Amino acid sequence: QVQLVESGGGLVQPGGSLRLSCAASGITFSRYAMDWYRQAPGKQRELVAIIRSSGSTDYADSVKGRFTISRDNAKNSVYLQMNSLKPDDTAIYYCHTQNIISYRDYWGQGTQVTVSS
Repeated sequence: QVQLVESGGGLVQPGGSLRLSCAASGITFSRYAMDWYRQAPGKQRELVAIIRSSGSTDYADSVKGRFTISRDNAKNSVYLQMNSLKPDDTAIYYCHTQNIISYRDYWGQGTQVTVSS
């Protein structure tokens, strides 16, 4: 079955950096677009960044210029490099993909990112 396992969250001071990783299994990884979403307390889950099978990327306006999404198809992994972190970036970050035929959604368990002094 499809599994997405995130890692790399934690507590960081404002202005700091973190790198999130997501290891995927059960899919032909190179064919799938991969996304990072986040959900802050009391807020809806929002799309942060997407990387398509072609390697093209898109970002939420709130993270443009600070976050970078990348993928390593040889390792079935997607990454989110987060720089210049702000308290507003505090959230649970989720790795996500969607079956390219059935459009079924797959989610990781989430990793907590807390930006605080």
